[in-house]
Amino acid sequence: MRFMIIIKATPDTEAGRFPENVDEMFAAMGAFHEELAKAGVLLDAAGLQPSSKGWRIRYEGDARRVIDGPFTESKELIAGYTLIQVRSREEALEWTRRYPNPVNKGATCEIEVRPLYEAEDLKDIAPKSEIDRFNELTRK
Repeated sequence: MRFMIIIKATPDTEAGRFPENVDEMFAAMGAFHEELAKAGVLLDAAGLQPSSKGWRIRYEGDARRVIDGPFTESKELIAGYTLIQVRSREEALEWTRRYPNPVNKGATCEIEVRPLYEAEDLKDIAPKSEIDRFNELTRK
């Protein structure tokens, strides 16, 4: 089972500001992600640059419109993620309970964890040929 650990953005991350104790924060994140890697469950992890450097595509019928960031109207932007693969929801929960505070030690913040759809979840919904094609493209 794959899970995405979603780091919520804050006004500081949206401004591209890092906490004063950035070395301590990166050390804690590095140590935790090293544990994930040693356990064989880490698939990917990255921080995201502020939304001011990104864009969205809005679909309106058959039309597509580009909307440049920042996305100040959004209440919950993403500042980063960690992608893990574990045997169960319980194992994912164990790992995420240990996740270092991604904003600043002692600060109030939240991470969100969501399972990814696996081919098995879609077998009764999507055509098998399309699931196989997607898995081939993504080498799963």
